[in-house]
Amino acid sequence: MDLNNYTDRLRADLIAAAALGDEKTQATAAALAAATENSTRLTLLAALSDLAAEVSAALDEHSVHIALDGTDAAVDVRRTARPEPDDNPSFEEMTGDISRVTLRLVEQLKSRAEDAAAQSGQSLNSWLSGAVNGALRDQMRRNYGPRSDD
Repeated sequence: MDLNNYTDRLRADLIAAAALGDEKTQATAAALAAATENSTRLTLLAALSDLAAEVSAALDEHSVHIALDGTDAAVDVRRTARPEPDDNPSFEEMTGDISRVTLRLVEQLKSRAEDAAAQSGQSLNSWLSGAVNGALRDQMRRNYGPRSDD
């Protein structure tokens, strides 16, 4: 889907509306239309991404992803694996208390984590909580598991 079709239409509508004004108004409208083209494209992509998230939430075994390639928005529908039931309680279930933490990730790692969360049918927050819980469980097994010299 070429987003230029939509940004061009918005620019034309803005310039047409400004045609009712004087030359200065028309020039200002043309300059604003050109200056906001990239912002408009990003806003359209954000709206498409929100739509994809809503559609994904309604699908059982598929998720919808939107990627921007130049000025084209590409839609990708992926089959998601159903999460297997886990007999191990989550961190929240073990403690009952929830604490907020700020996590800074490089964009590529965050994007991969979002994809993994979507594929498992979870929010990024739930997926990250599970990853931390799994890492802690693995660490406990390494530190307190059976020793080879016993």
